[in-house]
Amino acid sequence: MGHEDISGELENMTTGQFRTVFGSLDDYVKGDLEIIGDDPKHYAFSNVFDVASKSAPYEKVVVALNLGYVLEVIRAEGVSGWFACAHDEFALVLDGGVRIDLVKLEHPDEVAPPGKKGSVKVRGEPLGRKMGHIKAGKGHQALLPQGAAYRFSADAPAVILLQTTEGELSVQKWAEICYK
Repeated sequence: MGHEDISGELENMTTGQFRTVFGSLDDYVKGDLEIIGDDPKHYAFSNVFDVASKSAPYEKVVVALNLGYVLEVIRAEGVSGWFACAHDEFALVLDGGVRIDLVKLEHPDEVAPPGKKGSVKVRGEPLGRKMGHIKAGKGHQALLPQGAAYRFSADAPAVILLQTTEGELSVQKWAEICYK
């Protein structure tokens, strides 16, 4: 059953029976938000698959922001450039399959200086020792460690949710992505 008939699922809520429905880039419902006793203007609500479907490959679109920490949606398609970060980041694959190549940087502080927020682009090929790669599918999480460069690649469009801090590559499109 696709998302075309969720009315039966809503009826099951009263009986305590639930069925988890997973979205994907090809099959998602934008959703709804019911605010009780508050003003909807106090909330931002968007669907990560909807955001990814409208994003350029490897654009890091902020979908959640809290005290400088962000969740960024990334549409993985083809091969990205290299990135690095002065702190750990976490990548959660929400749809599709992604390969993550890792290189331990020779001089990480020159690429991503200590205290630098968010990820930065690495110019050219990173200098350092190859650490290997991670093959991550839907539901897999990967650590992108401090002091390493990383690059994503995907044979078909995929969706990544990146946990990081807000930085120069973080793109905020609240007016475009938020539920209205």
